Amino acid sequence: MTFSLLSRPALRGAALGLGALLGPLAATAQNAALDARIAKLAAAEEAKVIAWRRDLHEHPELGNEENRTAALVAAHLKSLGFEVTTGVARTGVVGILRGGKPGPVVALRADMDALPVTEAPGLAYASTVKTTYLGQAVGVMHACGHDTHVAMLMGAAEVLAQVKKDLPGTVKFIFQPAEEGSVPGTEGGAKLMVKEGVMENPKVDAVFGLHIASGIEVGNLRYRPEGYYAAADVFQIVVKGKSAHGAAPWASVDPVVVAAQIVLGLQTVVSRQTELTKAAAVVTVGKIDGGVRNNIIAEQVTMIGTIRTLDKGMQQKIWADVRRTAEGIAASAGATAEVSITPVVPVTYNDPRLTAQMLPTLRAVAGPTHVQLKEATTGAEDFSYYAEKAPGLFVNLGGLAPGTDPAQVPSHHTAGFKIDESGLELGVKTLATLAADYLAQKHH
Repeated sequence: MTFSLLSRPALRGAALGLGALLGPLAATAQNAALDARIAKLAAAEEAKVIAWRRDLHEHPELGNEENRTAALVAAHLKSLGFEVTTGVARTGVVGILRGGKPGPVVALRADMDALPVTEAPGLAYASTVKTTYLGQAVGVMHACGHDTHVAMLMGAAEVLAQVKKDLPGTVKFIFQPAEEGSVPGTEGGAKLMVKEGVMENPKVDAVFGLHIASGIEVGNLRYRPEGYYAAADVFQIVVKGKSAHGAAPWASVDPVVVAAQIVLGLQTVVSRQTELTKAAAVVTVGKIDGGVRNNIIAEQVTMIGTIRTLDKGMQQKIWADVRRTAEGIAASAGATAEVSITPVVPVTYNDPRLTAQMLPTLRAVAGPTHVQLKEATTGAEDFSYYAEKAPGLFVNLGGLAPGTDPAQVPSHHTAGFKIDESGLELGVKTLATLAADYLAQKHH
């Protein structure tokens, strides 16, 4: 009755207004239906994902040596009908799934490499692999959960392949080598993958990744906008003094004593010279090398360490502070200190707008009470290189058995590291749903 009193232009305007209202509602309902299908498919993948994970765990490979892992991934993606490229950044694999409708491009990333760690016995599928790393005989172990990352992304690929026709856009699957770093002096990992064009052709509009965490209970996700993981820099300080007989130290300029004073002085860079209310920071000396005999004062000592920062301005200030402290202490003793600082990984930065946009997805897949804001960490992640090329979101996935005290669990990068595999289904669902929801939101 009311419409009969309106002019035709008004009727058209009302219809357009109604369409504008109903369009997003219809899209939301359609997306909810797709998300429900993804959840069901992810549950069906659980046994397969666990089997992949155990196989990968039993056959770990160090960075840039992930040949078996890459072959397994490539064969799986090809079986799903993806466009597959191998040999990216040496052993990386990239798969492209083109949806049934045109739209943006979203990337999902998993890292593939293991660590030079000898695994503690106990698991039926524990690693017994041995190798030589930097001249030392070592074991090889997935001591950081990268085996779970590969398995979950393989599962997400199979899930999304089954809903391909409903995806308005393209999903790029990035299986990356050498996240833990390349052999010194070589380039690798995410930095090399980006350099070789992994974020182009097709150009990625957003990138997502996750890392399993042995200290977070299964069923939970953690996120944080802006700085999430720290920038990691390597420093080297070469202290040069004057050699002498150990029985006549007054004839020397002892670089060992100077190095000890520098180590103590560096502690004040963070504790007394850095505004820690702004962001966390770390300066750690990890190795000192000097001298060959008990009664010879060495001519020089070399120390290496790491700097971790979550703020670029603070990073530059700490670099300057480390140089000034080392050089000044050395000069006060009549020695010299040559300081070199090499940036390794930039800050892993979660785009605030993308984080806010995808937070409802995280809450939907895990449940609102199982998604928590996380404090920043001074660990580092080379996912940061992808997030420099496109808006990125990186989250943590729980891998701790329910009811377990996190303080009693062996940490990442240790021989006793363990993951509760019941958390892998949520990881598959999270990756697949983030991709599907992002494509749907950008499409509408």
